[in-house]
Amino acid sequence: MSSSPRRTHRPALVVLTVVAAAACLILAWWQWSRFESSSGSGQNLGYALQWPAFAIAVIYAYRRFVVLESDPEEARKAAADARAAAEIPEGILPERPTTPSASSLATDHDPVKDAALIEYNRYLAELRSADTTDAPSSKGPQ
Repeated sequence: MSSSPRRTHRPALVVLTVVAAAACLILAWWQWSRFESSSGSGQNLGYALQWPAFAIAVIYAYRRFVVLESDPEEARKAAADARAAAEIPEGILPERPTTPSASSLATDHDPVKDAALIEYNRYLAELRSADTTDAPSSKGPQ
């Protein structure tokens, strides 16, 4: 056995890669011909430039797959990078608002909070009474 990692290429994956890249290039050629026709637009040009990038991405993905499959150290490094990228740093997301449960409200009586609630309710009652005394009758003039 040799000390170098063994490389195995799966014929089905090679065929799939070649077919996918060729399809992308054919679609690029088709979009380019549509762009040059009388009914072509800038959107066709954009697609004509995009499809070769997809072909390159397919080839890169196959190459990356082969490297990760043949080199266990590279696979461990990629997995560690993926785990580090998946973690959300502390403090980047806003805190989720919490609603206290009914049982916690029943057992937790904070006199300061209760006093504030009583004062707020009194204020709302004053506003309502002032609103009903100042507002004209909803029946209109009689």
